[in-house]
Amino acid sequence: MAHHPLTSLDSAGTAGAFRYLAGSVETSLFRNGKVLTRRDRDGSDAGTEGVLVDERQVTVHDARTLHGADARTLTAHGFELLRHPMAHPSLDFFDHGQVVSQYYPECAEIIRAHTGAARVFAFDHNVRSATGKKSQKRITGGQQVQGPAHIVHGDYTLTSAPQRLLDLTEPPRVNDTLASVLPPGKSLLERGAVEKAVAEGGRFAIINLWRNIVADPVAVYPLALCDGRTVQPDQLVVFEIHYHDRIGENYFAKYATTHEWYYYPNMVREEALLIKQWDSAGELARSRGARADAAAADPHAPCTFSFHSAFDDPLTPPDAPDRWSIEVRCAVLYE
Repeated sequence: MAHHPLTSLDSAGTAGAFRYLAGSVETSLFRNGKVLTRRDRDGSDAGTEGVLVDERQVTVHDARTLHGADARTLTAHGFELLRHPMAHPSLDFFDHGQVVSQYYPECAEIIRAHTGAARVFAFDHNVRSATGKKSQKRITGGQQVQGPAHIVHGDYTLTSAPQRLLDLTEPPRVNDTLASVLPPGKSLLERGAVEKAVAEGGRFAIINLWRNIVADPVAVYPLALCDGRTVQPDQLVVFEIHYHDRIGENYFAKYATTHEWYYYPNMVREEALLIKQWDSAGELARSRGARADAAAADPHAPCTFSFHSAFDDPLTPPDAPDRWSIEVRCAVLYE
């Protein structure tokens, strides 16, 4: 994957400590049982194994300073900020039923309109807050509030991205968000359409829509995003997630000086941040992890995903209110 140097407009920003995996951790593009976490029946964390952390001080560039051809885009870099006020501003994000019935369709339509995909389906979400996690606040009809994720990661892998879509062609399992809303025996996605999308020559993506859900702009633990073009396969480590009835996978990362990080300071409720978790048209997905020259030949080719992490911004005022955010995962099917 080609390295794309910063433009002169990227000088503004901040810095923060980022938790990578140690260089001694074995690189892995496929599952090997060495780095993992376990989740209880509620879907909450229940311990990790093999996670050796390497904390690094990283420069985080202010993506709000980039305009026109320099702006970060979902296709090329893996993330993009949209001005998109909520259709239901009085929505209660702590009510599982309201989020699924009202906010899921809204997120799916925002992503469909922006990507031009044929069909988009929202299938999962997390509400995150450090204080919410500490107090064990529970969503009505759903799981507990999760804490901000303070490790460099991507949500899917070469194996887990297509498998997640295939899973959604079956009735929901214990930890699935839609288990409480789909009729018994029903699935979210149609098997034939998914098999066509994940087959060679098809295209699918998994994209998150991330939003601040309170009136105060995000100041505490903002979200940083890594330019997907600056990550190499030999920096990846599969992180296994052992649920009650299935095993999911993320990619964690080992540190590299080539990684380029960005954030959008002071995000407000009226903004929607799109984060690419996987794109089957991306270089890593197409090459199955081998180094290729496609990105070098075409700088506008889609990246596969964007690593992301919450971080402690030294510019955050000491009396700033805590961050409360939601991320909704969407399956994206292209014709």
